Amino acid sequence: MSIIITAQMVSELRSKTGAGLMDCKKALTEANADSEEALLILRKKGIAAADKKSTRTASEGLIEQYIHLGGKVGVLIEVNCETDFVAKTEDFKKFVKDICLHIAATNPVCILREDVPEDLVVKEREIATSQIQNKPAHIIEKIVDGKLDKYFQSICLLEQPFVKNPDQTIQELLKEIIAKLGENIIIRRFVRYQLGN
Repeated sequence: MSIIITAQMVSELRSKTGAGLMDCKKALTEANADSEEALLILRKKGIAAADKKSTRTASEGLIEQYIHLGGKVGVLIEVNCETDFVAKTEDFKKFVKDICLHIAATNPVCILREDVPEDLVVKEREIATSQIQNKPAHIIEKIVDGKLDKYFQSICLLEQPFVKNPDQTIQELLKEIIAKLGENIIIRRFVRYQLGN
């Protein structure tokens, strides 16, 4: 029995993903008309394509600000993309605003774990090591590495769970928007201000 892919099915999938009509039709065919499975197929392909785009130059974009709690917390951020055209799209603007909101809420220290100041890493390693007693050295090292990993996930922007969807990290959200807009996007830098700090 052949499965029929209707124009409405293709249209609905396209509105959910922003993917092209032919890509939506291929995904639905591959998924035997199961729209949830087709969505997953498109996301996997999009994320693979996003990884390929990560080496392209991104020198356009936006500087955005967000003020929260009646002026008690503020964020200033620069997010880059490849073209001015994409920088002006609603999807890009929404992404940048969401990242601003996220930073205001979670107070990350930096964007990547490579950017974490060495003195913070040393201090955190010392704290983690002091909490573990009476275990062989190689076990202690593994436990400390695990604790450091959790620490990085809590302070590095790209590794944090997104405040609007904790099942998704900021890195995953970034790859999703890259896949959707078809350009490399980089969260370049941010500053978070808190009154009295």
